[in-house]
Order: sequence, then structure tokens, then C-alpha cells
Amino acid sequence: MLSVDTLTKHFGPRCAVDRVSFSVAPGEVLGFLGPNGAGKSTTMRIIAGRLEPDGGRVTVGGNDTVGARRAAQALTGYLPEGAPAYPAMTPFAFVEFCLSARGWHGAALKAARDLALERAQVASRAHDRIATLSKGYKRRTALAAAIAHDPPVLILDEPTDGLDPNQKDEVRALIRAMSADKAIVISTHILEEVPAVCSRAIIIDEGRILADATPDELAGRASSGRLDDAFRQLTTLRADPGRESAA
Repeated sequence: MLSVDTLTKHFGPRCAVDRVSFSVAPGEVLGFLGPNGAGKSTTMRIIAGRLEPDGGRVTVGGNDTVGARRAAQALTGYLPEGAPAYPAMTPFAFVEFCLSARGWHGAALKAARDLALERAQVASRAHDRIATLSKGYKRRTALAAAIAHDPPVLILDEPTDGLDPNQKDEVRALIRAMSADKAIVISTHILEEVPAVCSRAIIIDEGRILADATPDELAGRASSGRLDDAFRQLTTLRADPGRESAA
């Protein structure tokens, strides 16, 4: 459903994404992990068709995100970093606006809007101005907009950032419920979230993939058997590239 092939992106002299390749099938939840500046958000923006690569190719459902951008985006739900939304709108109006922009109308739009607000646990604040909402409600409003058109591919950049523990659990449960027939990519700094929702994880640093395995397999790379220790171990390879082949 989602294919990323030797993706490359530069910002001036800096290579933000360096020949990144992976694919995600329906039923998979891929955790996209890495330190700040590793290339996660840039890769996700390219997948979502918000940024063009310098090299390589991304296809969603067989549609190239550059050559057939609208067809690819019709199959993609994207929660950007920071979860932007129009502050003067209400969640109700914002989700409705996003569906309308995608060509939805009438009873189908209303049903999709109401279901998305309910699934993202925003219905109780649906008619409050977004500017007045907490960070958690703002993020869930943007999540509702991302899932409202029921896309087969979801790209979620830090979907639980700013949520309280109960809200985190609710969003994780929603991701698990949606994963049965969707290809989902989530980035997160919360490593405990990875075994809770992800069937697979990629660790990226300095634009390069360091590991691609199940959460248990990644944790097994550390003597402690802990994912956070494996993460620290793998991301230190940038300081000693000669260790990468051995690892």
C-alpha cells in the first residue's frame, strides 16, 4: 500500500533523508523512531505529498506522490508535526471543511464528520473554538481531520504528544482498532508506545535507516533486553560508522 524507494532530500548542504527505503502493508503499524533532526518528519512530509524529494520515489496505492499527487493524497491521512488547525474554527467546522475540500458532501460528509469527532474523542468540545482548546484537544482535532475520510494509509507525526495518560491510551486504542485494514506510520519519542501499538519499527538517524525490525527484535539487540537501551546503542553508531556493519 505504501512504498518508499531510495528517498533523498537535501536542505542546502545538509542531507536530511539519505536513500531511505521501506514499505508498509495493510495491517502493519510502523513506528518511525529517531532523535530530533533524524529525518522523521521530513520523510513523513514527503510521503504525504507536502514536500517533494530530491531523489527516489514514494507511491501510495501505486500512485506516485509527485506525478499523481492528488490520487496519492486521496488515499492518505496525515497528522502533521504540531497538529495545525485553523484557530478561529471549531473542531466540528474544521473536520467538515477538510472533508469538503476532499469532495465530500451531504449525508456522507455529515456521517464521516461525526464519526471522526467521536473516534478522536473530541465530540464533547466540537463546538468550541480551536484557539480555546488545550494542546491535547487541538491534537485530537487534527487527528479527527486526518482519519475522517477513512484513508487506507495513515501518516501520524507524534499523535499522542501533549495528551494526558488516559488520552494517550485512547489514541493508542484507536490506532490499534484502525490498523486491521490500514497501513499506518507513526513517529514518536515515547518508546513505551512502540510495543503498545507497533508491529514493526524503524530507527533512523542523520537521514539513514539504522534498523528495521519488530519491537521485540530491536529490544533484543541490547543486553538488557530493553528497547530504550537498544535505541541509544543504535543511534550512537553515527559517532563510529565503522561499528554499523558489526551491529
